[in-house]
Amino acid sequence: MPAEVLRQEYNVSADDFAAAGAASAAVKNTLKKLGFSPDFIRRTSIAMYEGEINMVIHGGGGVAEAEIAEDYVKITLTDHGPGIADINLAMQEGFSTASDTVRELGFGAGMGLPNIKKQSDDFSLTSEVGKGTVLTITIKS
Repeated sequence: MPAEVLRQEYNVSADDFAAAGAASAAVKNTLKKLGFSPDFIRRTSIAMYEGEINMVIHGGGGVAEAEIAEDYVKITLTDHGPGIADINLAMQEGFSTASDTVRELGFGAGMGLPNIKKQSDDFSLTSEVGKGTVLTITIKS
């Protein structure tokens, strides 16, 4: 476990499904090397991957930041997308604005944000239409 806070930052590209998940995989590998529990790693990986995929599909890309401490990981995902007009609606299981093309790739089932919230100990989602979205989650070990 890190004695001090370790910070990692990754650029996430819009519509780049080949690279989608690279940031969450890198954080997962770091957590494994630091000796975090498998359950903690699983929860962190699921939450970060779902957020990263949302940035690829909906958010126009952005930046994924991970703050790794001895007893938590804080992930901040900041995108350049159109923003979320109705956060309450977006949080409903099954609600999705994904295109048919994205759905054909196996994404866009409307479970991303609900899954992120389920895996997180702290969850904050702010969005401004026309400016983008910031998702901040914390998973505690």
